[in-house]
Amino acid sequence: MKLSQFKFKLPEERIALHPTKYRDESRLMVVHRKSGEIEHKVFKDILNYFDEGDIFIFNDTKVFPARLYGNKEKTGARIEVFLLRELNEELRLWDVLVDPARKIRIGNKLYFGEDESMVAEVIDNTTSRGRTLRFLYDGPHDEFKNALYALGETPLPHSILNRPVEPEDSERFQSIFARNEGAVTAPTANLHFSRELLKRLEIKGIDFAFVTLHAGLGNFREIDVEDLTKHKMDSEQMIVSPETVNIVNKGKDNNRNVCAVGTTVMRAIESTVSTDGHLKPYDGWTNKFIFPPYDFTVANSMIANFQMPQSTLLMITAAFGGYDLIMNAYEVAIKEEYRFGTYGDAMLIVD
Repeated sequence: MKLSQFKFKLPEERIALHPTKYRDESRLMVVHRKSGEIEHKVFKDILNYFDEGDIFIFNDTKVFPARLYGNKEKTGARIEVFLLRELNEELRLWDVLVDPARKIRIGNKLYFGEDESMVAEVIDNTTSRGRTLRFLYDGPHDEFKNALYALGETPLPHSILNRPVEPEDSERFQSIFARNEGAVTAPTANLHFSRELLKRLEIKGIDFAFVTLHAGLGNFREIDVEDLTKHKMDSEQMIVSPETVNIVNKGKDNNRNVCAVGTTVMRAIESTVSTDGHLKPYDGWTNKFIFPPYDFTVANSMIANFQMPQSTLLMITAAFGGYDLIMNAYEVAIKEEYRFGTYGDAMLIVD
């Protein structure tokens, strides 16, 4: 398939800048793969599509406050620093993106905070925008991390950043079951689940399993090749525990529905599956890129937000739901004024 096949006109006003008042009251489009039927519901209605013994797989990654603003030594130029991952705990080395990149060279120092007490030195240029920073901080690592994160803000995607970061973002840009820190963007399908909805699912007898995939900025990086087979995904760290493997494989063996909550979950489980369709434990990295056509082996239903044009997230959704059906559903979503993006509405794809 070609990149241009995932292009569609998305009116700017359809991109959600704020979450719904309650997590589980966003809109839900239900797409039936076999019949092509499309239903319009509210997210908490998802309860009606699953039964006792069915399984929801969630991503329990936790977003950290990855966006910082510093000042360059001598010139005082304001520089955005986006923390990607910690490279070396002992040496305080971090892989970061800087903007504007052209102003930052090896040897430059950046000062953070009103009192400029946090200082970092650029020690490597890894890509055109990427840098390696060494933070100059004496003291225990926990103290350093707390001080660094206190300077950061919720890393909202640029589609939302035409409005200021607000206090509620620190809570709403995080799932209620987030626990393993490491993501720089929220797995958006998770954001629709409230504590009340999880409890109702639990009472109905639905089982929960958790994977960890630390979602990175690669999810939002523009694809610059028309031939999708030539696109390379950024690697992301992921963990699938033996406990999750047992829950999912037992459910599959009993012919239960397995629902992947979000594109990150789908990538994680498809990155560690055996030839007989069973999940395997895994602790490592994945750069798996899923686009149509693709044969899925673990989940038979999926929840996803309405994604941006030509995004890898849309491609995974189209691979699972079927290209023609999903692109038609997106046309319907625009016509019916569904909300798109991180804080947008959801789609449930079922057989």
